[in-house]
Amino acid sequence: MANPGTPTFDQLRIFLAIVDTGSFAAAGRKLNRAVSVISYGIANLEAQLGLSLFDREGTRKPTLTTAGRALLAEARAVAEGMDGLRAKVKGMLDGLEAEIDVAVDVMIPPDRLGKVLRGFAQTFPTVQLRLHVEALGAVTAMVLDGKAIVGISGPITDGAERVAAGQTLMVPVAAPDHPLARMDPIPPGAGRHYTQLVLSDRSRFTEGRDFAVVSSKTWRLADLSAKHALLKEGIGWGNMPIHMVEGDLQSGALVKLAMPDTTEGVYGFWGIWRRDLPPGPAAQWLLDEFVASTALCKEYEGLPEV
Repeated sequence: MANPGTPTFDQLRIFLAIVDTGSFAAAGRKLNRAVSVISYGIANLEAQLGLSLFDREGTRKPTLTTAGRALLAEARAVAEGMDGLRAKVKGMLDGLEAEIDVAVDVMIPPDRLGKVLRGFAQTFPTVQLRLHVEALGAVTAMVLDGKAIVGISGPITDGAERVAAGQTLMVPVAAPDHPLARMDPIPPGAGRHYTQLVLSDRSRFTEGRDFAVVSSKTWRLADLSAKHALLKEGIGWGNMPIHMVEGDLQSGALVKLAMPDTTEGVYGFWGIWRRDLPPGPAAQWLLDEFVASTALCKEYEGLPEV
């Protein structure tokens, strides 16, 4: 029985570069290697494995063979693991960060955010922190673009490594003199006929996408505080995190809408980071504390409804 040899990491990088770029020449440009070096590396890899990975005949573009397709996922896993290992070691060699950028979702309850950041300031007095408060996919965009080393994101985490970090409750509300607030009961579909105030952002992750939007009449706002103010003015109805409107519901400045087709729901949070840019000690502490603080997420019951 034939035993395969052991490929080098460099050979796997060459293999993946050809797959990702579509040609030997493009792979050479990506890796800053001559085409002859790329060809030699693949030839050695195929000799080590005893398999043909690319079909080079009858086409100008190298095409994966059945064996090449079967090994592609394993090769990516090895490469990602090596990238993660090297990045982790770099962080350890570099030591404690001098400064970090952190992006958090605007829906995070401020008391929870404040408690974690107060602990951070006490634990890491020499580390400067820049805090970015964003909406929806903008948190993920900042992390993936390298503008923030870690993020506490809402449900949009496409492309990022993530760990669950709690949740908050979203409820539909309106001013007490809004037409929906005066309906008892609110008939199904009524929300479609009145202006809905919708939080939005300009990130590429939410372009052309709507979340919990039921009305054909909408006002789009990128600021949650502005949405809150307009709701209290009776300009429209909308979903809000319970911690932000809790006092208004108790005072009567806003009422919770018992809408049969637009119910309250959970808005989940995730701690996110890039695999190839893992957090250093201080940023990792922040992630761990946000995860640990999920116990602070309260259950809200008995609030007034229409």
